[in-house]
Amino acid sequence: MSARVALLRRLVLAAPLVWLALFFIAPALILLKISFSTAVLGQPPYEPRFDLGAGLDAFLESLRGLSLESYALIFQDTLYVDALLGSARIAGLATALALLIAYPLALAMARAPRAWRPALILLAVAPFWTSFLIRVYAWIMILKDQGLLNLALQALGVIDAPLRMFATDTAVVIGIAYAYLPFTILPIYTALERQDPTLVEAARDLGASKARAFWSVTFPLSLPGVFAGALLMFIPACGEVVIPDLLGGSDTLMLGRTIWNDFFANRDWPAASAAAMLLLLALLLPIIAFERAQMREEARP
Repeated sequence: MSARVALLRRLVLAAPLVWLALFFIAPALILLKISFSTAVLGQPPYEPRFDLGAGLDAFLESLRGLSLESYALIFQDTLYVDALLGSARIAGLATALALLIAYPLALAMARAPRAWRPALILLAVAPFWTSFLIRVYAWIMILKDQGLLNLALQALGVIDAPLRMFATDTAVVIGIAYAYLPFTILPIYTALERQDPTLVEAARDLGASKARAFWSVTFPLSLPGVFAGALLMFIPACGEVVIPDLLGGSDTLMLGRTIWNDFFANRDWPAASAAAMLLLLALLLPIIAFERAQMREEARP
């Protein structure tokens, strides 16, 4: 029986590793191979520089003539650099906006009666029950010149003429912040819900006001959840394609949209793959740094 239990444990532990290998490592290796290829007019629109099935000698020979042409193009063409900077700027603004909204919501959920919390968590993730495209199209109806927001502001007398919000970077920031808001709420809620309430009570007993107790005790202890929520928000926002395409204007420049155009419009798969690999590397670095910081924090006595 013990051997059977041990085997089941190994299978349970192996399942996520197999999933990671099939749906993350394997696609990344395919992109890496394409990024070293040469763009051609054909199907597929690239010519491999090396063939893994040609044998070890042929593979080593092809490695000697390997070129980083596609990667050099990324840094030579200002379009990719501007797109990367635009992605970081828009994703950073969307992350900041989401944190401003998510933290009070998560705090209210964590301070609510325990019987209410499952229902509040359900409400926080309820937008995921609706199609992603439908939710983005709903923001088109809200933000366009004759949309619900402008009509409401004009009816209240706040503005005289419609505000131009649709097809701007502002619309993209709002759309991204809304789309990924649950990813920000849940880690913050988890960090707040796990806090020992007696710590705040001790601060209050020592003479701290509610505000001082929050900024001295509650907020610092919730920072791991804030950082985790920010990463879960920022990383997919940098590679977002649908929201910039539907809510952004022609001048909205994001790397995910640029990679999409290179794949399907320009048919330059090697350059698009190289840009995708660089984006993946840039997004992995903060994750690794965060994980190491968490490990050091847990290792402290």
